[in-house]
Amino acid sequence: MTTRLRQPWPVTATAVLAATLAGAVHAHSIEAEDGDAEAAFDVVHARVSADGPHLVFRMAVSDDAGTSKPTATGELAGSDVFSYVWPTGLDTSEVGFGEDQGILAMAVTAHPDFDDTPLFDENGDGNLDNDGNVWHSHWVVLVPDEACGDGALKVKDIPEGSDPKLPPTWPGLPIFIDSPGYSPVIGEETVRVRAPFGDAERLVDTSYDAVTAGLRVNESVHAPLLCVVDVFDVASGDLSQPGRVTSGE
Repeated sequence: MTTRLRQPWPVTATAVLAATLAGAVHAHSIEAEDGDAEAAFDVVHARVSADGPHLVFRMAVSDDAGTSKPTATGELAGSDVFSYVWPTGLDTSEVGFGEDQGILAMAVTAHPDFDDTPLFDENGDGNLDNDGNVWHSHWVVLVPDEACGDGALKVKDIPEGSDPKLPPTWPGLPIFIDSPGYSPVIGEETVRVRAPFGDAERLVDTSYDAVTAGLRVNESVHAPLLCVVDVFDVASGDLSQPGRVTSGE
């Protein structure tokens, strides 16, 4: 099943960056208002917690979590990515990128037309290169780019010839993405992923939001390589990151 845009991008990318830097103040978990997204992407609740050495990302949807994936096209160019995303107030250096590179987000994604986890065999068939359609996790850095549309975000591109700081599990794509191999757990109504952080308790009170979205690979396979093109639902309604990381599972 292919899902398309349910609502316009709710705020400008500049406002998103401002909210990330300033932080919002009201909630720990986020209770989402009713939306019109299909059940698999209709966010109803989100929570991020520090559990010993892990940050635990949770998202609850109306039903059928993980059942809707993009339709395969057989081509990388123009192919779609479906995602469950937690934009955070964490600095990008926390996971191995350079400092202050943009919005650091945990993403659980599926995309049948390419594999971006070259170190991992998610479907267990002995082939490391054919797992893109299995839900898997990434750290991504999001930044605004008008080339993606008015107020839209993209996964930050790596300009040719530059040498930015990147995590050791960077998959080799020319974008700020990490493929750390954290296995998401998907239930009927929930998506959950545990990310090791050493002393995760120091991250308590960090801001976050929860988003379901579609991204698309540029038809030219050049920058901007991966744009956010479809916003299915936003837990806060406006990407203000009202959630706060809490202590304990």
